[in-house]
Amino acid sequence: MPADQHATASLRGGCAGATTAIALLTLAATLASAAPPPKRSPQPSPPPTFGFANVAARAKQLATEPFKAPPQVPEWLTKINYDQWRDIRFRTDQTLWRDPMRPFQVQFFHPGLFYDRTVAVNVIDGSKAKPLTFSPSQFDYGRNDFASKVPQSLGYAGLRLHAPFKTPKYYDEVIVFLGASYFRAVGRDQVFGLSARGIAIDTGLSSGEEFPYFREFWLKTPAGKDKHAVVYALLDSPSLTGAYEFTITPGEQTVVETRGRLYLRRAPQKIGFAPLTSMFFHGKNTTRCFDDFRPEVHDSDGLLVASGNGEWLWRPLDNPERLEISSFRTPELRGFGLIQRDRDFRSYEDLETRPDLRPSAWIVPGGDWGSGHVELIEIPTKSDANDNIVAMWVPDQQPKVGAPYDFGYTLSWYGDDPGRPPLGRVTATRRDDFEGTKRFVVDFAGKALEDVPGDQILRGDVTVASGEDTAEIVDQHVAKNPVTGGWRLTFRLRPKTSAPIELRAYLDKASETLTETWSYAFRP
Repeated sequence: MPADQHATASLRGGCAGATTAIALLTLAATLASAAPPPKRSPQPSPPPTFGFANVAARAKQLATEPFKAPPQVPEWLTKINYDQWRDIRFRTDQTLWRDPMRPFQVQFFHPGLFYDRTVAVNVIDGSKAKPLTFSPSQFDYGRNDFASKVPQSLGYAGLRLHAPFKTPKYYDEVIVFLGASYFRAVGRDQVFGLSARGIAIDTGLSSGEEFPYFREFWLKTPAGKDKHAVVYALLDSPSLTGAYEFTITPGEQTVVETRGRLYLRRAPQKIGFAPLTSMFFHGKNTTRCFDDFRPEVHDSDGLLVASGNGEWLWRPLDNPERLEISSFRTPELRGFGLIQRDRDFRSYEDLETRPDLRPSAWIVPGGDWGSGHVELIEIPTKSDANDNIVAMWVPDQQPKVGAPYDFGYTLSWYGDDPGRPPLGRVTATRRDDFEGTKRFVVDFAGKALEDVPGDQILRGDVTVASGEDTAEIVDQHVAKNPVTGGWRLTFRLRPKTSAPIELRAYLDKASETLTETWSYAFRP
């Protein structure tokens, strides 16, 4: 074979061999990719986070057991006076989450005086909840000489949450849980005033009221950028147990998203949801005389109710001569609250307690609460030291024994909100005797009313809601108030009975409603 032909044959043979090798490598790679991956050990699931379900399970189990009253604190501690109890202060260096990178801090209250029960406190960090241990060394007893007598395992009376929501560098008090199921909070520009409660049982009944209490708390450790704090609580009483979740967001309006689940041991006569408790000693519409240098004394001056039909109702509060219970049945409740509407310091002249800075509290139901009524209870009092006002929602269908009862609502603490109500609002209610009749003077204000010129004609729609056979309206008129820019409704009432007379009134213009509805119970 010629040399050139042999070279060509060798070259062809070499290409064929290379092609075969590549094919074998490709086949091996294909078989390798088709082979099952090596077995790996399953990764363990992260432990479940402690939360509302855990507290609800505790409440459910507790409801199956007979109620056991908590151990009382030593009797001598309950006999100390207010100044002695107030002189016991939590040491700031013992503050929970004392870290400038944390958005919240917690301090605790010492038992004694009115606070004769202790509460258990736990801290949730990740998936674990660990109990906090009480120690007398966490407190400064001031001028008191009984620190060495305090039991080492006494326990806390309550707690308070702090956050830098008023100034960026100081952790101010946001909300306090102290005494039974009471808690109270403030918005950015307020001082503490009225309180809320976890639940109300048989409030205002002659049989006597039952006071459930929060027996244990769980505090969720916040992350550095959290805008809200989460507190869980376990409720207990002879009639029921309950699990609560409070999601607290401080601000100009401090908002507390509240979730609850009840388990009944027995059926009370009445259960009130989202109860608010306040103080009203005397105000503009009070006719009883009190020896007091202050023109007015109250933490709240009215009840506000918003209905699904668009009506906003305002009931001025009073300090009656006898217990008074009023019901406001409303279709599709949109909200209710106890409001401190008068923000003028000159109305109070109180430099110590500053009623002009007390917060209002507004409840918005979470979902449809069904049929029922807002109930207002006004209790006679001879002192401003007593909370004598209660407002709550009472459903027509009460919780049943043996079945969980879930509910929720948003609770806002604030100074003023032009959107509550969006219409003109009542700013004052006054009355006197005039020529054999009762004369009422009701002032309305609000930007929409101020924009109405004085030469316009507004009408006062005044009705006797209790029936024409109880009273008649005489000589009513409406006039522009040149001082405030609002409008004043004046009318006279001639009673026909000694029974309570329900009155309602609002302002309108050419059938257009301009204000909320003023509601009043006159008792001859």
